[in-house]
Amino acid sequence: MPLPDLLDGRWADVSLTQPEFARYSRHIIMPEVGLDGQRKLKAAKVLVIGTGGLGSPLALYLAAAGVGTLGLVDFDIVDTSNLQRQIIHGTADVGRSKCQSAADRLRDVNPEVTLDLWETQFTSKNALDIVKHYDIVVDGTDNFPTRYLVNDACVLLNKPNVYGSIFRFDGQATVFDPRVGPCYRCLYPEPPPPGEVPSCAEGGVLGILPGVIGCIQATETIKLILGIGDPLIGRLLHYDALNMTFRTFKIRRAKNWPVGAPHPTIKGLIDYEEFCGVRGGTAPLAASQSASDITPEQLKKRIDAGENLFVLDVRNPNEFQICRIPGTVLLPLPELPARFAEVPKDREVIVHCKSGMRSGKAIEFLKAQGYTKLVNLTGGILGWADKVDTGMPKY
Repeated sequence: MPLPDLLDGRWADVSLTQPEFARYSRHIIMPEVGLDGQRKLKAAKVLVIGTGGLGSPLALYLAAAGVGTLGLVDFDIVDTSNLQRQIIHGTADVGRSKCQSAADRLRDVNPEVTLDLWETQFTSKNALDIVKHYDIVVDGTDNFPTRYLVNDACVLLNKPNVYGSIFRFDGQATVFDPRVGPCYRCLYPEPPPPGEVPSCAEGGVLGILPGVIGCIQATETIKLILGIGDPLIGRLLHYDALNMTFRTFKIRRAKNWPVGAPHPTIKGLIDYEEFCGVRGGTAPLAASQSASDITPEQLKKRIDAGENLFVLDVRNPNEFQICRIPGTVLLPLPELPARFAEVPKDREVIVHCKSGMRSGKAIEFLKAQGYTKLVNLTGGILGWADKVDTGMPKY
């Protein structure tokens, strides 16, 4: 599908240095890229939102390909648990700003690239002011509020949005180009109920998976800049790593396109945390809405005092093998509807998971079955590891 020139001819005044001819020689000898294509890449400005699992490979390959300006948006710091998949960061970067860590690596890959660092949370207040400086936005985020925010900002500014998502062994990628095709809201008109879709922190992700999807996003970005090939506009690519299969599904622009129709109902950026049912930008379901809370320190004192507590762990068996609170009873959340009778009603039940989302869902379910003595462990087993047993493995 022929697309308008993203760069509005801006590349025509760009020239390459002698070192750049050497660096990009394998591109330049390809007829589909050539000298003009490499000049387009150098003139292009791409915003990468997130320097995590997806942002790592796509930023590395965009820099190596010679994209002239890369904007990086991230306000997080590097954690040890990131290193299994966020390959732009190294062990020495733990505790550093992700933006700074990524910038150092990208400058080493290609010092010719200009880097804009946006070390701030991407919000409704700053999104339009950030996005307006770039030709393409690549979404490397991992939560629904930010995905809707990225989408709406791109539609309002008429910018292509190269989308990717990952979970466990499955990945998705597509291009939302409001100039000619559907957007994220056409695919997902409404967000899922809070807590229904677990995050990668809760469900896990194969470390290689974001490399595959991130590379696909980088490929689609380069195709858009060069104006070659058939971009994934109107097509959702699904990758199943376990079965090593790729499938594509058609996406059609919604008849009543809320943010881009002739009569849009969304004319500006909204509160996306509220839209997705999230409070405070953290856990989608607050167990404290359904039960009282107990801190790890308080629970430890009560256990040491020999109180007749029933401590219920609703994590999965493989998580239970990693670490556990002594004396807890494992009853995985998916098995709770069939086995809830194993939970006593005449004792105080302390419920926990990894960090709080699944325990909140378990408490809501148990309340519906008539349980009243329910208490949520704040911070889950991660909170226990931080506050009580600092030698406990964390994951």
